[in-house]
Amino acid sequence: MVRWQWFGSDQEVRRAAREAIAASAENAIAHRGAFHLVLAGGSTPRAVYQSLRDLATDWAAWHIYFGDERVLPVDHPERNSKMAQDAWLAQTSIPLQQIFPMPTERGLEPACAAYTQLLANVGEFDLVLLGLGEDGHTASLFPGHDIGAIDDAPDVLMVHDAPKPPPQRLSLSANRLSCAHQVLFLVTGAGKQGAVARWKSGEAIPAAAIHCTHGVDVLLDAAAWPQDST
Repeated sequence: MVRWQWFGSDQEVRRAAREAIAASAENAIAHRGAFHLVLAGGSTPRAVYQSLRDLATDWAAWHIYFGDERVLPVDHPERNSKMAQDAWLAQTSIPLQQIFPMPTERGLEPACAAYTQLLANVGEFDLVLLGLGEDGHTASLFPGHDIGAIDDAPDVLMVHDAPKPPPQRLSLSANRLSCAHQVLFLVTGAGKQGAVARWKSGEAIPAAAIHCTHGVDVLLDAAAWPQDST
């Protein structure tokens, strides 16, 4: 089940995302004493992360994971972990040992082994944040590539030939991203209209392979909503 939530502007999408993250954190901490969150990369998530800096929450209960990462030096500005750190994480009191960047600076295979081992001790995520590419990809799960959608797929996938640079990436599989209490897509901009239209029509784009027991929520702004949709 996909719940399409339409907003008039990207600012409204970011506001709704902040509220959803805050509510998910509050619920998880109240019921389980911890909040396990998977982060996405991109400009829309960056703005959402910046808005979380002043959130009234128990930061000591937060555990941060990443949906994908590029094989780049640890301080490279195009790394998702670097973006999240600069935009948000460095301004919080989340314990450093509860922030789990993908160690792709070690190389693809060592990073895959390390993150696979890490996730072996992690159950269902509380919330997974994702974006949507113009080609329908999410995280680093691209059309025409293995996206790990079958039941026995590994938790972590090595991507050797991504269609956008850099070609080497690490990504959680569709199956592992679906192992969550809540999945939230953040989709803004006119460039996403085609991918949204293909998803709504039932085309098997990578984003459509993410399922969740409680359904998937897609927050879109007016620009991203296909013009012929109702």
